[in-house]
Amino acid sequence: MKKITVEKLAREFSLKVIAGQSQLQKKITQSRVHRPGLEFVGHFDFFPTERVQILGKKEITYLHKLSKEERKVRIGNIVHYHPPCFIVTAGDDDLTYLTHHCVEQGIPLLVAKRSEATSEFIPRLDAYLLKELAPEIAVHGVCMNVSGIGILLRGNSGVGKSETAHTLIRRGHRLVADDIVVLKKLSQQTILGTHDEKTKEFLALRSIGLLNVVRLYGRKAFQDETRIALDIHLTRWEKDALYNELDQKFHYTDYMGVKIPSIEIQLQPGRDVAGLIEAAANNWYLKQQGYSAAEEFMRRVSEDSSE
Repeated sequence: MKKITVEKLAREFSLKVIAGQSQLQKKITQSRVHRPGLEFVGHFDFFPTERVQILGKKEITYLHKLSKEERKVRIGNIVHYHPPCFIVTAGDDDLTYLTHHCVEQGIPLLVAKRSEATSEFIPRLDAYLLKELAPEIAVHGVCMNVSGIGILLRGNSGVGKSETAHTLIRRGHRLVADDIVVLKKLSQQTILGTHDEKTKEFLALRSIGLLNVVRLYGRKAFQDETRIALDIHLTRWEKDALYNELDQKFHYTDYMGVKIPSIEIQLQPGRDVAGLIEAAANNWYLKQQGYSAAEEFMRRVSEDSSE
């Protein structure tokens, strides 16, 4: 199970630490946060104790209205479960009572910037935790964003993946990762492709060496991540190995239980492989919109024969 520390979360979101400074190495393992509501009135049957707890204006206003003794009981019931941390999004005014409980129980208490509403902060935090804690694997290949569509290029070493990626970059598409592609499973339908930080913005070309695509072609040549829509396997040319069917059926490659449509493109001198990848990406998009060129062609043939 992947984990991140409260300290890393505080640093990423510029959170102010007002209690539990010695406990910032506590681990966060759950990818969604929780706003305690029913828990304040004593209902703990489904309390997600391992999630980050968010206290917004609604929760803090409620606590302020309670008597000192009642507030002590309400908060005490929650801190008893030792969640990884509390984040207050309603400012740090008059939080002495909450600070006392967090210090006593060794729970980090953090405060977010006042400029961001709780309703905006929570989705941003959820998205960050989802990516950071997502199951991941590393695969050998190249990841590109072609016309807004995430493409994973695979193939044997030396087949021409990076060279093809370079051609695509020159045509205005974006590199995500070269050589090592990190795949993150965000849901049962979604695989995110990204880099491993060390290779960020770099493309390795045989006979040329290492290129920084951002320095060479500008910021538009690179993006940090992309949702993988197509898995394209580049192979060496074999005569009669592929058939010119009207409608090529997708095969699928399984990545951590998520099936990604997969096609094979053979390389041969003079063949516009980058153009074929562009065509594959755009054709995939049209199929998602419900359009099939083969079906339209067959309809036209059928209409001609019936006249």
